Amino acid sequence: MDRRVGVYVDVSNIRLVAGAAVQYDALRRFACRGGAEPQRLNLYLAYDEFLADQSMEYKTKALRFHAALRDQGFRVTLKKVKRYRDDDGNEVTKANADLDMAVDALTESDRLDTVLLVTGDGDFVQVVRGLQTRGCRVEVLAFDHVSKELRDAADFYINGYLVPGVVAQRDVSRGSAEKSPKWGEMGSRVRGICHSLKADEGYGFMSYWPVMPTEQIITRDGMQSVFFRTSSIPESLSLSQIPSRYVIFEFDLIASSRGTNPEAQNIEVLSTR
Repeated sequence: MDRRVGVYVDVSNIRLVAGAAVQYDALRRFACRGGAEPQRLNLYLAYDEFLADQSMEYKTKALRFHAALRDQGFRVTLKKVKRYRDDDGNEVTKANADLDMAVDALTESDRLDTVLLVTGDGDFVQVVRGLQTRGCRVEVLAFDHVSKELRDAADFYINGYLVPGVVAQRDVSRGSAEKSPKWGEMGSRVRGICHSLKADEGYGFMSYWPVMPTEQIITRDGMQSVFFRTSSIPESLSLSQIPSRYVIFEFDLIASSRGTNPEAQNIEVLSTR
């Protein structure tokens, strides 16, 4: 019997950190890797009806976005933005879909083997535990500002920046007429973590997935290594913070004269927690 998967995406939460670059079709492929059956595909996001009445541009873009998500097989649940005044008279907006997402995941779990929660919100820790009690394997994918308790509670946690295709690849053609290389090819821009550091010798190694993982149970065996020089690490990051599985780097893959490992250049720090 195929592994049945449920995907529950807190769109408002992940767009705060990853922006509009998230590719939901790639997110679906990642969740359904290894031939799994997508039983439930649910997205939850805010919709400001007041702003839609005031701005045709906002309304048009929002409705197109919702339609594009539905075309990719997702059920879209809209949480209406509420407006109220705080004690100082300032207008405050709120649209929290946490309860809808939690209820759906728990009530639908008896027909699921694996649940992928796409959120970094620590309020979902108890939801994770409830799903595990019902026999589901719970995976969490998020990007930045992720609750440590949520990472630790999940059966498997992965930073979405590391999964090829989930966040749109940065164009590295730099104005050239040539098409930008695909993720994992020499010259492409990829994302990874530092797994080894020789600070006193001035170098280390990053790990990255050259292609989207396909195993049902993901390990780091499928990751490849890339050499880097410590002098290329941005000064904003202390070398004492690496190696770490939670510090995410973005870098160019450049052929190296040092051997089989390519070299990481033009390194940027995307996430540190």
